Amino acid sequence: MNTNTALVNKTEDLPGDFAIWIFILAEMLVFGVMFIVYAFARSNQLEVFNASQLTLSRSMGTLNTIILITSSYFVVRAVSAIKSGDSRQSGRWLLGTIFLGGMFVAVKLWEFKQKFLAGITLETNDFYMFYLTLTFFHLMHVLMGMIILACIVYKLKHGGYSAQEHFGVETGASFWHMVDLLWIVLFPLIYIIR
Repeated sequence: MNTNTALVNKTEDLPGDFAIWIFILAEMLVFGVMFIVYAFARSNQLEVFNASQLTLSRSMGTLNTIILITSSYFVVRAVSAIKSGDSRQSGRWLLGTIFLGGMFVAVKLWEFKQKFLAGITLETNDFYMFYLTLTFFHLMHVLMGMIILACIVYKLKHGGYSAQEHFGVETGASFWHMVDLLWIVLFPLIYIIR
């Protein structure tokens, strides 16, 4: 097997559209750079970061982690259902995922509201600048994922996917797993690690 054949076979193994994997890689690199900058800034202002971190609600962060992990399970079930030819069940799992995404958004907005009511803004200190920026950026990805999944549900209801043609469902699922993975890194970095 030559190198080109091996590369083609490898890309065929990736679920969904290959372009989504380029997008996911780019997004992961952007977040990766932000995580490194956060770690560098934290090492230079350890006391400020540790004291500010204690004002975050770990219980709300944990709740959002559970919500996202559960939603990823729902997405896995949606892909499994459409591969079995059950588009109705696939749509139900995706609607469940969108609902959980909505719960994540509600919890995160509640957290933002608490910080703003306490007078905390991007300019309060470097920790809050990173906290608000990173979590808001991630929140935008959750909302984008919910829109993508809603479009997939619409297409599912109109017979757009089947056991043989479910490329779009896998593509949306891949995006949602990226959102989940980013939070799994973001949560301990911002809320837990001291």
